[in-house]
Amino acid sequence: MTPRPRLLLIFLDGVGIGAGDERRNPFARAKIPTLQELMGGSIPTLATPRTSGSGGHAFPLDATLGVPGTPQSGTGQATLLTGMNAAAAFGRHFGPWTPVRLRPLVEERSLLRGACDAGLAVAFANAYPKGWPGPRGSRRVAGPPLAAQGAGLLHRHEQSLADGNAVSSEIVNDGWRRHLGHDWIPEISEESAGRNLAAITASHDLTLYAHYDTDTAGHRGGMDGAIAALERVDRFLNGVMAAIPAHTTVLITSDHGNLEDVEAEHTRNPALGVSAGPEGQRLSESLTSIQDVAPAALSVLKG
Repeated sequence: MTPRPRLLLIFLDGVGIGAGDERRNPFARAKIPTLQELMGGSIPTLATPRTSGSGGHAFPLDATLGVPGTPQSGTGQATLLTGMNAAAAFGRHFGPWTPVRLRPLVEERSLLRGACDAGLAVAFANAYPKGWPGPRGSRRVAGPPLAAQGAGLLHRHEQSLADGNAVSSEIVNDGWRRHLGHDWIPEISEESAGRNLAAITASHDLTLYAHYDTDTAGHRGGMDGAIAALERVDRFLNGVMAAIPAHTTVLITSDHGNLEDVEAEHTRNPALGVSAGPEGQRLSESLTSIQDVAPAALSVLKG
């Protein structure tokens, strides 16, 4: 019997494909063996944006979407999650948060909602505090938790994180312990967090995990911060790939460029796409923009 398709979608905020200049591009200097293997054994650059090998494939995703200006997280995430050109619908690129006018689109027409409506087992692996976003944060809403809320999947909170049945947006649990006052939540390594994500994936057809610190590092971290952010993600991916269930397709995507050029902040470079597993090659060949991600993911899941 053919195994049922399974897809793990990992969203990395603000990661594009940059020039092969180690003075500006942290990909050229970071120690990222797991990510490099998933990208086919080499680092994609603007000169060679597609890389492929036995471990996986890397490919460029247009994030400009025919709209002038520099791509931003709000409209980029909305596009990525729904398959609709949110920047065109809104009239411009907008961020960092989901525009209020586009929130119904993300809640009602996301990949997560579509997969749930199709009867699939779907998980949003991130832990969010109970009561999110709360009255003070009601205007600061990222796309992934908004989509999860619209699909009825925003139910992994403090206890889930402590039990290893959720993953922090920053991968490790430091922020929850130090800034949110939950010092009873155990510390965790990046590799262990990755194994927890793999375990969640094992019981779902579609799993979404979102990580935002890559974009933060692109804004504030300089070269050292950008390298540290990539190496943290790599350790996390090492844990994921060591424990991921067989026959699972992994798709890593971003919403816009930033981290790949430490001198530029947000860029008009292609967003990074990475795929591995049973449908990895097909995805690498069919995805050309962030608008293609949601429909392609549903296509994989429906077989």
